[in-house]
Amino acid sequence: MSGSERHTVPVDVHLIAVRGGEQGPEVLLSRRAGTVYAAGHWHFPSGHVDGPFEDVVTALVREAYEETGLVVDADDVRAAVTVHHRAPAGGARVGFFFEVRRWSGTPDVREPKVCDAMDWFPFDALPEPMVAYCRAGLDAYRAGVPMAVHFQESGDTIGHDPAVDRLRLMPAPGSGEPRPGREVREFTEQAVGRITTWTDVSWARTASRVWRAQGASGGTWFVKIHQNDRFHGREVTALREWVPGLGGAGPRLVAADAGLRAVVLTAVEGRPLHGMVLPPDEERQVFRTIGKLTARIHASPLPPASPGTAPVVPHAKLERHLDGARPHLRPGDEQYVRWVVDSAVRLPPAEAVVTHGDLQLRNLLRAGDGALRVIDFERSEPQSAVRDLVRLLDCFDGREDLYEAFFAGYGRRFTEDERARLLVEAVLDAVSGIAFGNKTGDPELVERGRRTLLRCRAGAAARAIDGGDPR
Repeated sequence: MSGSERHTVPVDVHLIAVRGGEQGPEVLLSRRAGTVYAAGHWHFPSGHVDGPFEDVVTALVREAYEETGLVVDADDVRAAVTVHHRAPAGGARVGFFFEVRRWSGTPDVREPKVCDAMDWFPFDALPEPMVAYCRAGLDAYRAGVPMAVHFQESGDTIGHDPAVDRLRLMPAPGSGEPRPGREVREFTEQAVGRITTWTDVSWARTASRVWRAQGASGGTWFVKIHQNDRFHGREVTALREWVPGLGGAGPRLVAADAGLRAVVLTAVEGRPLHGMVLPPDEERQVFRTIGKLTARIHASPLPPASPGTAPVVPHAKLERHLDGARPHLRPGDEQYVRWVVDSAVRLPPAEAVVTHGDLQLRNLLRAGDGALRVIDFERSEPQSAVRDLVRLLDCFDGREDLYEAFFAGYGRRFTEDERARLLVEAVLDAVSGIAFGNKTGDPELVERGRRTLLRCRAGAAARAIDGGDPR
């Protein structure tokens, strides 16, 4: 033990009474008044533990009734978060915050000498000014951590100040890393303010990480950490150069950090089309809209110093992909793939356009009003327009109506050379998908690649692209 005196602190309890409201969950707050500390500021109904023989739950039940008139059963009290707090004047204390969702009675001001108002507030529309200690407890509760430290410095205000952040969240043992690293969290909060909840929403098939970040003031953002500098540069370029021209059909770049390979993006409304089941008429309308959106992407201005023609289809990785895919290839598949790839050398150069690079249903979101939006631009680069059809071809298998709807929205059919180039791109993508799925244990990727090769070998894809019977 260091020092000659034991450290003793007051123990207090805080009631987080939560009910459902029109705008979502609401919390009960009271406004301090009179000669008490932080008069004029909003705070939870709270109080001190009375002596060494009262436990914190009993104290919470007692304080709830004395301050609000609510009758709370101890069995309905749930631990929310514990906060070790130090006020600007230097006094420290430990606060036990408890969530309660069941009670009897209607809350009202029971101690008018120390409280002059009481009301329910949506979590995303909290009143001001609010005691910084109370707000720290609420933010920690919403972040889902069991404990937090909130040590204010001399000169800090009693009221919550978003520009002065003293809250340290302490995750539970065994919870792993529910948030991005410290540098990414600091970068994000410099851009958008305090984040109370981090949710990992990363796609299982990529090394890039994506978090949904819920702000203390109610905003929602997405934070993405790219797996390499190339992907980071592509996505940032797309978000700066051509996504704004889509008129709200994509996210807005809030901040980017090349050193961290991180971007902060506005939230985009909608659910992924991947796995969505729609009536045939709605499906056709969706694919017509996808065609229109794809045409808008391809019409975007190329970034400065972009090549005028698309690069030749890359063959450098073919041998590696074939090695990885070979256990799942059917007899004759490898010879067919080599024949298709060798035929690419006879194709004339193609005009380079802005491409999304990974246009598939999981990166297309449909909002409640039917509006379509696109996300995930880390593979965007100047390429042949056919590149953005490669991962949509599977949707057209046996669905000539969806193929027709797409090109009706796109505004033109592909030329003969473009169709030949698409076949090469599709075959290469199938082989790489099979190899990657085999390596990572992803059976869906393997099956999708096998279907593509079977379709291409049977000539179904070529007939569909020509506008004929795909069967």
